[in-house]
Amino acid sequence: MHSSYKYLLLILLLMVYGCAHVISKDLRKTTDPSITFEQVIKNPEFYKGKNVIWGGEIIETIVLKDGTSEIEVFQRPLTSRGEPKLTDISEGRFIVHDLRYLDPYQYRRGRRITVAGEIIGQRIKPLGEMDYRYPLISAKQIYLWPEYYYYPYPYYYYEPWWYYPRWWWRFGIYYHYRH
Repeated sequence: MHSSYKYLLLILLLMVYGCAHVISKDLRKTTDPSITFEQVIKNPEFYKGKNVIWGGEIIETIVLKDGTSEIEVFQRPLTSRGEPKLTDISEGRFIVHDLRYLDPYQYRRGRRITVAGEIIGQRIKPLGEMDYRYPLISAKQIYLWPEYYYYPYPYYYYEPWWYYPRWWWRFGIYYHYRH
């Protein structure tokens, strides 16, 4: 009975760990959750120096001449774990500046990302025919979510001769169907 308590405790610990936030606790303590993306996009200069945790879907990753990287992100609301929700809701776009080289293949369009960083200002870039104000974040921690594939309809393959060799064996006849 005593060993079953150990297993139960191990399972509970794994469940709690599976629900943990992807951004470190120390960084989460330095952020102000009352600062919304909507507030920052209106006036990024006012929030300069504040730490935020944002996430969304990567639009583009560019490696700059000095070896640093910039990621343009389509913002999405986050779950309690920090995972960007699969929703059409967004408040805009932002740019993440990272001092490291981030491979554009790994950080490619469509991948989901969660970023903790400091607001360092804004960048105005063309978006279509208009000039768009992007909040600019200096990354302190980036979490790139694993890709997964969604198949909307189950795919079943039925081969009518698949099980026939088994019942043919009963009669001493070997039969194997080949395509």
